[in-house]
Amino acid sequence: MNQNRKTPVVPQADLAAQAQLCHRIAEYWQAQGRVPVAYVETYGCQQNEADSQQIQGMLARCGYVFGQSAQGADLVVFNTCAIREHAEQRVFGNLGALTHTKRNHPAQKILVCGCMAGRPEVVQRLRKSYPHVDGVFSTSHLWQLPELLWQLLSTGKRVFFTQDEPGAIAEGLPMRRDNPLKAWVSVMYGCNNFCSYCIVPYVRGRERSREPEDILAECRQLVAQGYRDITLLGQNVNAYGKDLGRGIDFADLLTRIGEIPGDFLIRFMTSHPKDAGPKLFAAMASSPKIAKHLHLPVQCGSDRVLKAMNRHYDREKYLSLVACARAYMPDLVLTSDIIVGFPGETREEFDQTLSLLEQVRYDALFTFIFSPRPGTPAANMPDPVSRAEKNQWFDQLCALQNRISEEKHRAYVGKRLRVLVDGREEGCLTARTQGGRLVRLPDHPALIGRFVQVEITGSTTWSLTGKPVE
Repeated sequence: MNQNRKTPVVPQADLAAQAQLCHRIAEYWQAQGRVPVAYVETYGCQQNEADSQQIQGMLARCGYVFGQSAQGADLVVFNTCAIREHAEQRVFGNLGALTHTKRNHPAQKILVCGCMAGRPEVVQRLRKSYPHVDGVFSTSHLWQLPELLWQLLSTGKRVFFTQDEPGAIAEGLPMRRDNPLKAWVSVMYGCNNFCSYCIVPYVRGRERSREPEDILAECRQLVAQGYRDITLLGQNVNAYGKDLGRGIDFADLLTRIGEIPGDFLIRFMTSHPKDAGPKLFAAMASSPKIAKHLHLPVQCGSDRVLKAMNRHYDREKYLSLVACARAYMPDLVLTSDIIVGFPGETREEFDQTLSLLEQVRYDALFTFIFSPRPGTPAANMPDPVSRAEKNQWFDQLCALQNRISEEKHRAYVGKRLRVLVDGREEGCLTARTQGGRLVRLPDHPALIGRFVQVEITGSTTWSLTGKPVE
């Protein structure tokens, strides 16, 4: 990889042209004497959530307000996920149901975007089998939503912005954030890792980083606006800066954000073990504003399977990273991803994953049964283990992790922690620890939006209970 490659950036003149189209669309609706309603439905990861906030930001500039369902909406946008087959089938099923909403409101426009829109076979299926879908655009074309929407409204013809492009950084797009306390900030896009099971590099393109000054300016603005919990996003945040050629890596970026004045917490998702190391852990440990939570996906405990996954580390390397991170941060909350039933995985190899859980003792896991993605190497690998057996393995994995999570949560009882009170739920307040653990507190609305000290009084597998001590 060329470490000095210049990251492509959308020219400001092109972005200004898109903003002008937003004004034209707003005038179009004003001429009709009505306020249009949009409904945006998001599937998948935090990056899709952040993309949807940009979509809503552009639509708000176009004059749209936002409804809670597709029924009666003038515009419906499905921002999709292609990581697992179940997610795709759910999208297709919900798209089929939109024939009824469009029958009731014939002028309704339906758009599909996100990772599914980056797969040519999906786009072809939408063209042929879903004629009520009016437009499709891939993640590389997200910044061109006003252009697509104007073409659709002015011509009435279906519009497809799905050309296979490397993607570029579109800086300064408007954003409509859903939460007044918590914000997503994308620091980079795409992925160069090509894990053998993963579709992301094919649908989101290669790694491309935003300039650090732009990220810092966005974070300063968020802090000034009162945001207290900022999550930095990237398919592999540890690769940040490699394409910029400026000698700034993710640890440097974290440190600079941590120097911004204000009372706030920084999180990040997701780290790849091959790019994590002591510099990152030292940066996390050095700043009280950086959450002591590391999501470090391991995927499997078997060296042979990890090699077949193209993960570029082995069990020993991974365990050394965990030990290093905990040496810097003894109270670190560690979470991970695990795939059960990768093609060719044996019972003995799955047992190695169970032993890894016992050895590492994660606070929580995201667990998945292998889902073949057409176009990836793993989709063509022999897979002799039955789905029923994989389900048994999955249940066993979850039972083990639930036991560990319950034990780790029980150890919180009696401790005092600083938490961010972020909302209300069923007659109580909800809060999050630095490590992202859910804490339920007695209802006291005046505490919402504040960092408070709490004493943990109880625990379950999934959450903690506590009481304020201030």
